[in-house]
Amino acid sequence: MAVAMTMIPLGDTAGKLLIQQHGMAPVFVAWARFALGTALAAAIVFGSGAGLAPLRDWRSYLRGAFIVGTIVCMLTAVATEPIATVFAAFFIGPLLSYLLSVLFLGESVGPRRTALLVLGFAGVLLAVRPGFGMTPGLGFAVLAGVFYGCYLTASRWLSGRGSPQTLLLAQLALGFVVLGPPGLAAWPEGDWAWGPLAVSGGASFLGNLLLLAAYRLMPATRLAPFIYFQLVAATALGAAVFGEWPDGPTLAGIGLLLATGFASLALRRDR
Repeated sequence: MAVAMTMIPLGDTAGKLLIQQHGMAPVFVAWARFALGTALAAAIVFGSGAGLAPLRDWRSYLRGAFIVGTIVCMLTAVATEPIATVFAAFFIGPLLSYLLSVLFLGESVGPRRTALLVLGFAGVLLAVRPGFGMTPGLGFAVLAGVFYGCYLTASRWLSGRGSPQTLLLAQLALGFVVLGPPGLAAWPEGDWAWGPLAVSGGASFLGNLLLLAAYRLMPATRLAPFIYFQLVAATALGAAVFGEWPDGPTLAGIGLLLATGFASLALRRDR
């Protein structure tokens, strides 16, 4: 799970390199990521004989549309913003998923968890600071988080409807098809930078695959704290690769997000 939560920001770090240093369009990087992921997922699904029922369920593609929006917005955001700040803004997604699950899936809500939700949202606001120099890039990071919150809720909605590998294939194939026209229109010229392209697509795919494997081996409540390791990994990768260090308010927002996330998980274990 720790490796999975490192692979996901690593994929976005490679995407940032492709956009900033090799002049590739975010939509092309996103399409290339989905293309590689689709090929790898198809090999796993058809090689293992996993059931194909999710491919016939329209909800799988709605879920896939949310992750397409997430990745395109994330790559657009990291093109101009520090990775750690982008991931702090992106963490509005789990908070939104909590609200959506209460509204649409009938999950229970308590005053203590609601209070922690409000504190987590304050952490996002500290990182983004809307109205105080908020940039379009951070706006895309927040939008990516909104899409991701919808994706998480749709994942709960579809839990038990088919094998995780096939659900992963459905979302990747949708991204490959939908982003095909704009991605091919932005086909890069000259240096293709195969290394960063492979890392961008492969790390993202491996992160999701390891995530599925981890949830098979251990209960979600035991693994959930590692989700917040993305913030730590994103901060470390941004500093190591781009020399990006979050400013004081952003670090405070990341710290508040980590604290509320672990406190929420402690409440869940107590219950």
